[in-house]
This record gives sequence, structure tokens and C-alpha cells, in this order.
Amino acid sequence: MPLLVNGARVDLARPTGDMIRAHPHLEEKAKLLRSQPAQIVEPKGLLYVQQREFAVTTPKDGSVSILGSDDATTCHIVVLRHTGSGATCLTHCDGSDTEAEVSLIMSSVKSFSSSTGCGRLEVHLVGGFNDDRQLSQKLTNQLLRAFDLQPEDVHLVTFCVTELNDREEQDIHFPIIYGIAVNVKTAEIFPATFPEKGPDEDLRSAHVLTGAPVSKGNGENGRPVRGSETSQV
Repeated sequence: MPLLVNGARVDLARPTGDMIRAHPHLEEKAKLLRSQPAQIVEPKGLLYVQQREFAVTTPKDGSVSILGSDDATTCHIVVLRHTGSGATCLTHCDGSDTEAEVSLIMSSVKSFSSSTGCGRLEVHLVGGFNDDRQLSQKLTNQLLRAFDLQPEDVHLVTFCVTELNDREEQDIHFPIIYGIAVNVKTAEIFPATFPEKGPDEDLRSAHVLTGAPVSKGNGENGRPVRGSETSQV
């Protein structure tokens, strides 16, 4: 099934600029998101996600109410949410294995939504800028393609990436938004910074730099991570 915007399939054979022009509400929503000042998110109720990690939870979680990540330059932060169950996943993608990562977060959200008879899957993409090596644009294209390959319909709701997240100062380009958070109770997404980035930050960062898999808990065998409805890889 395809990646959809307002019920119409995204034509991935055309440049992303054509998609933005065809769906001007995406640019308006990106502009609104960019205009918001970054909120400082304190550790209470927060599950912080580092590069190459993801976390998924539901509004029933009594411990986690906010998922968030930052320090994204060419990286993209992805929020996938099922509107029926409220199951919400946030991941910090760097392009290392985009198709596999998208399949993984899709499976995770669906596993929390299997008993829900209504609702749809919505995706929000934030991050990147007009970098010289076009790494951001490459990752944007990879993510769009990966979601388009999924067996379920996925609705693109927020598209604040690459050229829509770019600012220029003295001929040098920078991202506007480096980090976001999502409130899993209300579904609000907002720019954010995080004074504390969760337990074992140094160890987790070292694992990412060496390419090792990162895991803070095992949701597969029923041991939750920081909340009875939360699993993280």
C-alpha cells in the first residue's frame, strides 16, 4: 500500500519539491513547526531516544508521557502514530539501514494496535537541511520510499525536512530544528531540547559510534523499559 498525502499517493518518481507544491499545507505546517521556540523537556516522564534507537509506547503508559530526540543535523527524527490506539513510536534515523528501520517501527506500532478496529497510521518527518553533500535529501528520499513500500497505508502528516528545515547565514546552511518531542497522551509534536538524555548516555553513544546494536531493554520477552507499555531497541 502507498504513502499518502490527503488520500493521494505520493509520486516518488518526482522531486520532493513537486510534492510540496502539490500539497501546500505540508509547507504551511512545517512553517508553523519551525516558528515554535524549542521547549526544554525535563527528565520526568521522558524517554529519550538517541541516534539509531527507537522507542514505542501508548497513552496507557503510567511512566512515560514524552518521547524525544535531538542533535539531528542531516539525521531525521521520525514519529509514527496509530490514531486508533494512540501507539506512538519515535526514532532517530541516520540513513544506516533506513528500510529495515522503517519496517521495524511499523511492526512495533502495529503490535500495540492489533486489537484496535479503527484508526490509521500517520507519519511525521523532521530534520535535515540543505547540506553540501546532500545527505539530508538522500535520507528524505530513503524514508519516503521505505514508507511507500509498507503493506499498510501510511499518511504523511508532517514534512519538515531538508529544504523545509533549512536556514542560511553568510552562505552557510544550518538546520532550524535540531530536536523534537511528542506527547504520547495528546499527540502534540514540538521542537525540543533535553538537558538530560537518559541513563547510560555515554555507553549508548559509544555503541552507536562503533556500529554496535543498542538496547536498553527487552520488550520481546515482556520486560518493559521505563513503563508497562513501553519497549525500546
